Amino acid sequence: MCGIAGWIDWQADLSGQSAILEGMAESLVPRGPDSEGIWTSPHAGFAHRRLAVVDPEGGAQPMSRTYDNETYTMVYNGELYNTDDLRNELLERGYRFFTTSDTEVLLVSYIEWGDECLEKLNGIYAFAIWSHKAESVFLARDRLGVKPLFYTQQGSSFIFGSEIKALLAHPAVKPEISKEGLCEIFGLGPARTPGHGIFNNVFELLPASYLLHTRHGMKTKRYWSLESHTHADNLETTIATIRHLLSDSITRQLVADVPVCTLLSGGLDSSAISAFAAQAFRERGMGPLHTFSIDYVDNDVYFKPNEFQPNADAPWAKRVSEHIGSIHHNIYFDTPHLIESLPAALHARDLPGMTDIDGSLYLFCGEIKKKATVALSGECADEVFGGYPWFHREEALSATIFPWARNLKEKMKFFSSALHAEVNLEAYVKGRYEEALDEVPRLPGEEGHAARIREMFYLNLTRWMPTLLDRKDRMSMAVGLEVRVPFCDHRLVEYMWNVPWAMKTHGEREKGILRQALHGVLPNDVLMRRKSPYPKTHNPSYLATVRDRALAVLNDESSPILPFINVKAVREFANLDLTSVHMPWFGQLMNVPQFFAYLVQVDMWMRNYKITVK
Repeated sequence: MCGIAGWIDWQADLSGQSAILEGMAESLVPRGPDSEGIWTSPHAGFAHRRLAVVDPEGGAQPMSRTYDNETYTMVYNGELYNTDDLRNELLERGYRFFTTSDTEVLLVSYIEWGDECLEKLNGIYAFAIWSHKAESVFLARDRLGVKPLFYTQQGSSFIFGSEIKALLAHPAVKPEISKEGLCEIFGLGPARTPGHGIFNNVFELLPASYLLHTRHGMKTKRYWSLESHTHADNLETTIATIRHLLSDSITRQLVADVPVCTLLSGGLDSSAISAFAAQAFRERGMGPLHTFSIDYVDNDVYFKPNEFQPNADAPWAKRVSEHIGSIHHNIYFDTPHLIESLPAALHARDLPGMTDIDGSLYLFCGEIKKKATVALSGECADEVFGGYPWFHREEALSATIFPWARNLKEKMKFFSSALHAEVNLEAYVKGRYEEALDEVPRLPGEEGHAARIREMFYLNLTRWMPTLLDRKDRMSMAVGLEVRVPFCDHRLVEYMWNVPWAMKTHGEREKGILRQALHGVLPNDVLMRRKSPYPKTHNPSYLATVRDRALAVLNDESSPILPFINVKAVREFANLDLTSVHMPWFGQLMNVPQFFAYLVQVDMWMRNYKITVK
């Protein structure tokens, strides 16, 4: 995994502009702490920061190759899981390889097949290739958007990077936001609209898309999308197919020349990945698998079961670790750690985010990095298999808004009349929701509950899942840890998309079909455990601290968020007894502390990034 950046300009000579590219690379050092590469030509320049995972000696970038008197130069962030298959096919076509890296295989694949190479890739990636003869740049992103890629056009300059901070390191890019940016920050929060970079004229290359930029202009195209058709397999075949696809995805994603571990909460998804990985470790003679879980000081004292989090993770993680024979590591954090992590998490995202949920993951990944460079995580199984409560509740299914934004009206009271006069947050969010529904690939003849469930899956896969993938990439790469997500294998996503709801909920359980596919892999009590979300602190000291921080922001006359906040309403809310109040904001049950912490992060963001609103 790495960080990439680039600059194209046909009206300037970039040969002597390495200092600007070095500045862009410097902003991405955490993503690639092992080495740096800068390449310039008259009209194009690339910057690369490398996290060495495969072929540390041969995978240096930017990488150039010449075939038939045509030269191509590439920067790449990601990992291919079918490198050997592609290399063998290219060898049969007469190509030679000088390294064992997937970087070279990807570059040669593009040389041989052009944009059609994307259809052959199994992996997570964001890359750019400069064709010297054609003087064009080709950018592409993986099907589910695991790896980020942003770009902007500033005058005659086309600028791109793995993160927004790399774009802001270029002198042509200013930290400005528009009314639309305000709607994203205050209306949608961390669940920003895919494709939108929040900052003015900054865009995100959408998942499963490529971009070609030449002297004659720029075009983008989607190269993969979900297709709806009738599921033909019976239950037995479906279960076997799911088990094969998941097992194959996990074992493929263990490839690395550095230590690999798994994240283990004791839930169904992380337990499945850890069990398959532990088995592969044994079969390959790699020694015991290391597994990691996160918890919080005094959660055993303050945790109270509820419908969203029925039980604590720690006993279950121990249960699974003992079953699979892993070396397990429990990582604990306390309130001061979470408070201190808010600025780092904000910087990692370049935007206000999921506050302590982001920060705790940032801290967690930092601890894991001390023992491993690659980790596998159970992210996105709920989106693929339908595990969230909103898949199963009538009030969510009948809502005419994103299920994670159903209390939008309640949020409105915390925003100022000036903000409401400037933008219509409710209309904006509703418009984005309807835009998403318009994209759903319908199945002819499907209606009623089945059609609504398909819509719900589409909303989750294309609007909510990117939020979690963005979080996982940013927090892990901010400490130089590569996290892979086997449930995002596009083959598994494609297959599950058309499995009917009755099969997905086999046994009248959420993710019932996945539980069936894992029989014999996990103990029965783990198979039947109810879903529990990412663990958060239940210590009241965190609420008290972030509430005080938020009130301090509102009491500071220089705070840039004051024009947007109904200070009186927030203060009145802060004075209530908040120990049992919940605010379901951003998809799972976001508690009150996260509301206050979000205000603190928005203030930090506007100050630290010197945001101006246009």
